[in-house]
Amino acid sequence: MKLHYQKHLKNYSRKLRQSGNLSEVILWNELKNNKLGYRFLRQRPIGKYIVDFYCHSLNLAIEIDGAASHDFKIDRDEIRQKSLKSLGVKIIRFRDVEVRNNLAGVIQAIKSEILRFADSPPPLKKEE
Repeated sequence: MKLHYQKHLKNYSRKLRQSGNLSEVILWNELKNNKLGYRFLRQRPIGKYIVDFYCHSLNLAIEIDGAASHDFKIDRDEIRQKSLKSLGVKIIRFRDVEVRNNLAGVIQAIKSEILRFADSPPPLKKEE
């Protein structure tokens, strides 16, 4: 299923990619180039929203919730999450501090979710 988005979000998502916060950059380094066996996109528009990371083949979004300023966005995030879920998007969330202080745990949680959502797991890669 192709997910459409509002056209004006394309330029905005490009700007977000260029000015990503530290946690997004750290996590992106672990997701890019199919490192987990699936292709993720960064700052992907879906509907009227932009998700931090998105894997089309799994229909999976990864969101990083910011620091203190995020406390005031909880209600908006719930509305946003319901809207994305109505499009079939599965969402996993991590706090900014988790990505910065426990990257290995975040990656392990993402791998677990990938296995749970994948129809068939990707082939195992040879260790170098």
